Parts: sequence; structure tokens; C-alpha cells
Amino acid sequence: MNLISVLKSLSNGSVLILDTSIKQEEYCTIDLSSENPELLTIAISNPNLCQTYIDQVLEKNKAKVAFGGYLEKRNLYTSSSRFSEGKDRNIHLGMDFWCAAGTKVITPIAGKVHSFKNNNDSGNYGPTIILEHTAETISFYTLYGHLSLESLKGLYRGKEFSKGETLATLGTPDINVNYAPHLHFQIIQVIGEFKGDYPGVCNKNDLSFYKDNCPDPNLLFKL
Repeated sequence: MNLISVLKSLSNGSVLILDTSIKQEEYCTIDLSSENPELLTIAISNPNLCQTYIDQVLEKNKAKVAFGGYLEKRNLYTSSSRFSEGKDRNIHLGMDFWCAAGTKVITPIAGKVHSFKNNNDSGNYGPTIILEHTAETISFYTLYGHLSLESLKGLYRGKEFSKGETLATLGTPDINVNYAPHLHFQIIQVIGEFKGDYPGVCNKNDLSFYKDNCPDPNLLFKL
């Protein structure tokens, strides 16, 4: 059995990753890609303007959470030099859940803490937690980025979290390094020497590698 098969087998139906008081019908999709014509006149890398657009999408869909973004090519990162050093990185490798700051993040599958870190340089994740999982003898990792500082308190390597347990809360723009509040969730097959961090955006030349190493989170969520 490979990781793709394992992820598909971990749930029979939809898995929700935020506060359980938010129902599945209150989730909606959002397109933040560079191909979305609605974003042509919006400086989406500005967190206030990004939030305004997110709020419009939520209101239109009568929703509380807007999600999506796996392998989206985005203009969201143009204001940060960390994504333009060498080859431009603009392809998003995780799944984002845009929701109010302070919203609880729920562990979608049981795991233990691999590492955690406040990645507080410009354009990064801010407070980040990585969990380690084993299912059907397959080991893999899940990354949770753009959290609150309080989310890192009391953590230690090996701390266990059950499925459905509160893992963290979402951070504000001043803490999550200038993004509108959201959760960046990413699945990682081989993490190497990374601790508390892992690339969440890649350039087109490296896409084949990262697509294989970071499969679509919706294989798990089934949203």
C-alpha cells in the first residue's frame, strides 16, 4: 500500500479540520490563482485586500470557511523576497482554509509532534506545527502553518494528539507574517532534515518532485 491509498482509506466521508461547530455546509471553495479574473485588479498580496476578497466569497456562499489552493499558481507571494530568490516560487503545495483568527484547528488524524517552530520571517508560516503519523506501516507528516503563538505552548517532541482533538488556533496577520488569517495544511511523505518548517510553495521546475512528495490533502478531507 502506498501513501495515496492510505490517505484515501483513512476516512469514509468528509473530514473537517476546523472548529466542529462549523458545519460542512458552511465550507466553500475559493480560487486565489493567478488565472482568476476577479483578482486582476486586486493586490492580493496585501492582507487587507486579500481579506476583503475572502469575505466577499464567504458572504456570497453564506459560508464561514473558504478552502482550496492545492497546486494553484498564485500572485499572493509577489510582495515577499523569500519567494523570488533564485527561481520564482509561486505554486502552492498545500491546502488553505481561510477563516477567522482564533478558530480552533482540529487534528484530522491521530499523530504525534514531530517538530514546531515560529517561522516569523517575512512571508513565512509564522507559528507552525508538524505532526508525524503512521498508518498501514506507512509513515508521513502533516504541517499546520499560520497558527497563533499560544498554539506552540506546552508542545514537545512526541506529544500525542488523538483524531478530533484541538491542536491549535489560527493566528492574526501580525503573528502569521502578514497574511489574512488561515490554516495552511500540507501532507509530506519524506521530510528529510526539516524541523518545524518545510517548503509550502515551489517553482515550476521542481513541481514534479513536490507533487509526488506532497500529495493532495483532499485525498484525506474529501471535501
